[in-house]
Amino acid sequence: MFETFDRLEQTWIGQTIRESLWLFPGIEAVHLLGLAMLGGSVLVVDLRLLGAGLTRATVPAVLSSARPWFLGSLVLMFSTGIPLFLSEAIKCYYNTSFWVKMSALAIGIVFTFGVRNRIAMRRDAPRWATALVGAISLMVWFTVAAAGRWIGFS
Repeated sequence: MFETFDRLEQTWIGQTIRESLWLFPGIEAVHLLGLAMLGGSVLVVDLRLLGAGLTRATVPAVLSSARPWFLGSLVLMFSTGIPLFLSEAIKCYYNTSFWVKMSALAIGIVFTFGVRNRIAMRRDAPRWATALVGAISLMVWFTVAAAGRWIGFS
């Protein structure tokens, strides 16, 4: 696996970003804007599932409004995260925070589309189930964000 990471880091994209003074911070700034969009879209739905916000709107209505922001932020974060990764793939290979983030990201995407959104669209879902799903979702996405931010510090 190390050889794959090494080859990825040696791509022209990785080399160009590493050699540029401004590319990495510019791409990272856009990546962080995507994080803010993702966090906002997750937060409004999960707080609604917990009964802690936007209680005048139905959960399906909040989810429908937040879904384009969530999907757009995922596209933005993948399109910026991949070049960031390519510029420091070897560092990521040895970085526990990177692996925690990638694992939590996979769990978050599967959980969001496989569990959270299905529960959120059910008008008859038990209150305890919506609250549990909202809490789990918040924890998973917080882990993605925190581990991602920690990559740069470890």
